[in-house]
Amino acid sequence: MENFSRPEPIIIINCVLNTLMVPVAIIGNALILMALKRTPSIHSPSMLILGGLAVSDLVVGIFVQPFYVAKELTENQLSSVVWDTAAYPVCGVSLLVITASSVDRYLALHYHLRYSILVTNSRVIFTTVVIWLFNYLSSLFYFWSQLIYHLILAVNIGTCLIISTFCYVKIYQIVRRHHRQIRAQQRAVESSYKNNMSRMMDLKKSAINHFLIYTCMVICYMPLYILLTLHATHQSYKLWKNEWNFATTLVLMNSSINPFLYCWRIGELRRAVVTTAKEMLC
Repeated sequence: MENFSRPEPIIIINCVLNTLMVPVAIIGNALILMALKRTPSIHSPSMLILGGLAVSDLVVGIFVQPFYVAKELTENQLSSVVWDTAAYPVCGVSLLVITASSVDRYLALHYHLRYSILVTNSRVIFTTVVIWLFNYLSSLFYFWSQLIYHLILAVNIGTCLIISTFCYVKIYQIVRRHHRQIRAQQRAVESSYKNNMSRMMDLKKSAINHFLIYTCMVICYMPLYILLTLHATHQSYKLWKNEWNFATTLVLMNSSINPFLYCWRIGELRRAVVTTAKEMLC
């Protein structure tokens, strides 16, 4: 009789979780992209960045998660190579785009008078293309050394977390300083105070919205970052199979959570998504 090795219960649970998240990621991110395409009035560099994030998250739902499930169930060596070099870099794209979003919000507050000159749609598109190229060129290190490749991933995640954290700390400081300045001017010019306060509240709300996306990213990527870092100093990393599986699933889950965060926090995008969904259903 042939020996048939059944998948471990933890692997089955992991695969079920990813399978359930696939339609959520596909439908959610597809609606975001269709809403952005059909609503030119909300087009802006900030929205374009979210659109770039929705593209990478959509690819996660269409390609990465199904391939991950197939890899876990078959445990084929070739599928592991394809996963590390073709599928997994898409998650790196999502991470870098979220980091770009935090930098965008920092520039909007710090250089609010020159923001429209510094950040344009063409520059956002160029940055997104560079992010995709960087992740896939980095994956070539896998064929040289898995250790070096995982170390590059760990440095990439750590750098993104540091940059995003720095941006949001600076955003908090800028908002506090602006509040003090505006209150000091309140008695001098009441109408100017109201206009400045309204603009500052809009920028503050936008920063908070992107901060929540960043917070979700930290929660989802931190376990993987720890494992990748430990790999650089621990040669027994392959024994931590369950830890790697759940850390990877948490990263992939981020692509299903992001569309809900957009719709929850960004009113104009939520209204565009609802309108698009109604048009499709009717």
